[in-house]
Amino acid sequence: MPTYEYECTNCHIHFERHQRITDAPIQTCPACAGEVRRVFYPVGVIFKGSGFYITDNRRGSDGTSRSARKDADSTSGNGKGEASVASTSESTKSEGEKAKP
Repeated sequence: MPTYEYECTNCHIHFERHQRITDAPIQTCPACAGEVRRVFYPVGVIFKGSGFYITDNRRGSDGTSRSARKDADSTSGNGKGEASVASTSESTKSEGEKAKP
């Protein structure tokens, strides 16, 4: 059974009651017999896994999704990060060799 929180409009006390969803809401305050209202709080939601964010399903310029490219890079063992580091070091090396007399 869910727990509902109520607030009295006269004495402003807060109290909770375990009620079924089909039960009618409480109308009177147990302390002063005044009118009460149900208090609503936002529900805490945790998104786990892929597919919840806008960036999870975007397609790249090659037509594949980011998650598919990530999986392909991790299984091949030669990710984009490694290739870019190798090409950067080769270009720096060739420029350095050209600078020597």
